[in-house]
Amino acid sequence: MIIAIDGPSGSGKSTLGRLLARALNLLYIDTGSMYRAVALAVIEANVDATDKEAVTALANQIEIDLEGDPDSLKIRLNGRDVTDQIRTDSVTGMSSIISSIPGVRRAMVERQRAMGKRGAVLNGRDIGTVVFPEADFKFFLTAVPEERAERRYREDQITSTSSATLPETLADMMERDRRDSTRADSPLKVADDATVIDSTGKNIQQVFEEMMERINHG
Repeated sequence: MIIAIDGPSGSGKSTLGRLLARALNLLYIDTGSMYRAVALAVIEANVDATDKEAVTALANQIEIDLEGDPDSLKIRLNGRDVTDQIRTDSVTGMSSIISSIPGVRRAMVERQRAMGKRGAVLNGRDIGTVVFPEADFKFFLTAVPEERAERRYREDQITSTSSATLPETLADMMERDRRDSTRADSPLKVADDATVIDSTGKNIQQVFEEMMERINHG
């Protein structure tokens, strides 16, 4: 079974993806973490992010592995655990830039398809439209920007991965939304056959139950 979860930043994709994967005993693939791993590799190798060919070449060379169960997923870059390192502000900014490069997206899509062949829950921006257009279930999660920014800000406070204020987090999120929605290659958009869930004012459990109901009555 393939379950695709798309949506903008802070819409709850990761949390709900983990919950669904655990409930259905499926592999959980956080595609955003894969782009973050590429971003970290770009920063560490001092590659110019505007040099699309160099960034694409690096994306094809590196090894990215996802290990562990949904709740303790470890991201490995060339065998090294980078789970915490990919959550920093610099990596977040870089991943937003490099994820708009067509060659990078093609390299990641290939890996995501290979990983998901045995059945998986995948979250991202283009899972239902590009990576697995034939997914068994497609969800598009959304919420008003202010609520999404507040969720991300609270998460960052708990994990201490960002020093951004709430207004800065909101501004950054609006910019990411704009970039994700307007890029030429695999833009963020709702798949024609996706179930759209607006989680504004809802808690995670409510949205999870809504998704499970849709899957169970598929």
